[in-house]
Amino acid sequence: MSKTQERLKVNQEKLPGSQVSLEIEIPAERSQSAYEQTITKYMRTAQIPGFRKGKVPRQVIMQRFGSVQIKAAALEELIEKIVKEAVEQSEVNVIGNFQLVSSFEDLIAQFEPGTPISFTASVDVPPEATLKRYTGFQVQAEEVKYDPSQVDKVLDEQRSSRSTLVPVEGRAAEAGDVALLDFSGIYFLDDEKTDFQEIEGGTATDFQVELIEGQLIPGFTEGLIGVAPGETKELDLQFPEQYFQEELAGKLARFTITLKELKAKELPELDDTFAQEVSEFETLAELRDFLVERYTKEAQEKTDANVEEALITALAQEIEVDLPETLVSNEVNFLINQMASRLQGQGVDVNRIFTKEMIPGLKENFRNEAIGRIKRTLALAEVAEKESISIETESLEQRFQEVLGSLGDREIDRKRLREVLEDELLQEKVIAWLKERSEVTLVDKIEVEPEPEADELASDPEAIATEDPATEATAVEAEVVDAAATVEVKKKATRSRSSKAKATNDENA
Repeated sequence: MSKTQERLKVNQEKLPGSQVSLEIEIPAERSQSAYEQTITKYMRTAQIPGFRKGKVPRQVIMQRFGSVQIKAAALEELIEKIVKEAVEQSEVNVIGNFQLVSSFEDLIAQFEPGTPISFTASVDVPPEATLKRYTGFQVQAEEVKYDPSQVDKVLDEQRSSRSTLVPVEGRAAEAGDVALLDFSGIYFLDDEKTDFQEIEGGTATDFQVELIEGQLIPGFTEGLIGVAPGETKELDLQFPEQYFQEELAGKLARFTITLKELKAKELPELDDTFAQEVSEFETLAELRDFLVERYTKEAQEKTDANVEEALITALAQEIEVDLPETLVSNEVNFLINQMASRLQGQGVDVNRIFTKEMIPGLKENFRNEAIGRIKRTLALAEVAEKESISIETESLEQRFQEVLGSLGDREIDRKRLREVLEDELLQEKVIAWLKERSEVTLVDKIEVEPEPEADELASDPEAIATEDPATEATAVEAEVVDAAATVEVKKKATRSRSSKAKATNDENA
């Protein structure tokens, strides 16, 4: 708003859902100016037969387009500018875009250039959260204990990956062998097994598979135990009820399998030489000690994460907040973008999955999770504000340099990285503060209701092979490196309440 421009007449009113209503009067001179500017724009840009561009007379423009269309164009642009000025003038901390409450058609009918006109718009604002309490929680968290068998398992896996395949003669297949197969498959369309159809992608030649449980659909590899090279066997198997190919889910199938060759794995000796080949350690004892320390630390980290989750869940149940739709919508978009980014990283064609028809359903599915995430964020921010918990510059700089080094040469938004790490460090301090003032009981097992995995949408499109899960990026990489998943959800929601308890919201989501 220019220095010479008069102040707008604006009346504010709080609305439910963390909204503010703005009743704004457009001054007479602004309505006249906008109307004249719109006509001038039409005169400059309209292409009308018989007139050169930019030379169309005013009366021709009025006859060609009519006063209603011109008024609509003038009002649309004017309202956009006026709302922005009103927000700045009123110092309203706005999240997202405004919504026009007044009927646009009624405004066009009322619009007379050179006379004032009033309209009402609403804007979302940061929610005001209230914590009923934030100390003295009594929670249970599952304790994850170090399992010594993990060390032997990882050593066995390393030996297996470095094994030599030796042809087997004179015996049938045993568990752990590697078999070379030809197979074809059909699935039945009726219970009597009289009507059937070939399985798309269910035929292979010279297919090599290790005969261990879980490699293919249930019963496939297990059914080959005891089969000798050169023999053919038919297996009737059931596809899982939850299967990525809907036409096969739960169906009974028959596979005709010929075992062509059989090989056994010859494993290297588990000694110091092996340790030197697979690690930086000189002896097997040193490698074992490292793995014991690693998995012990991992178990403790998982236990700590369970404690953190229990405390945040308890805290979030104590928050009272009226969430604006913009925050919820942005967080839903973040979750969808995050999932799409993860699937894309696994080589999945997300355009095939995220169709226009599918997006509304995805948004609805993610809505409750989005609301829960926002409430947790705001609850933590409230504790940080109330107890003046903040992050020391030195701690942030140290974490920043550590993560920066771990990302190597990858291009990242360094400012965004600092924000994410500041949020992370702040959450750690708040959790530590809550833990000191709460009673946490560690238990062996907590039963929870299983939730459907959104990533089931991205199962490997092979008819019988199970998906080999890809390694996911770290939380920092997911939020910082991948621009598609960088939808800031918290920052504007808490900026007006506490600069120390930063969080995220992206108006461009």
